[in-house]
Amino acid sequence: MNVSSKPERTRLSAEDWELAALQLIAEQGVGALAVEALARQLGVTKGSFYWHFRTREALLLAALERWEQYGEREVLGQIEQISDPRERLPELFRRVAHELQPHRVYAALLKALDHPQVVPVIARVSQRRMEFLTTAYRESGLPPPQALNRARLTYAAYVGFLQLNFTLGLPRLNLEEFDAYVEHMIAVLIPA
Repeated sequence: MNVSSKPERTRLSAEDWELAALQLIAEQGVGALAVEALARQLGVTKGSFYWHFRTREALLLAALERWEQYGEREVLGQIEQISDPRERLPELFRRVAHELQPHRVYAALLKALDHPQVVPVIARVSQRRMEFLTTAYRESGLPPPQALNRARLTYAAYVGFLQLNFTLGLPRLNLEEFDAYVEHMIAVLIPA
């Protein structure tokens, strides 16, 4: 038999498994994360999984860390590079508004706050986001107590919007309605 006629086996990286896990979490929640189902979805054996991770919990932790780092590096890290805080906040709102996959993961994690691996990640992410918002509001000219309260209001609006749309399944806004909502949030929440 000619070896070259055999189908080439797919080699997945740990990153491939983490991204697939995040996709599954976004679609079906943390409880749906199962090694066998994920391997089947990826078209590989469970052996491929065990090459990278010892347990399902190790994959979950790695996937959550990947999601956390994405928010930190790709979103907040890039927004922090904008020197003018009055430009930084609107850009943050607009950028975050169009990050659908991270929102879906976050909404799924909010449903899993009884999971011991989810709680510390959500706590760190929320703390970091609150610090970022508070600093941005202070740099925009609000006194510290007002900056903290505005950050709380902004973050509560974000989490509430996720709950309304992903958890409660309220009717989705079309793109024009959503963009108008984001601009309204900018007008209401960012100091003039």
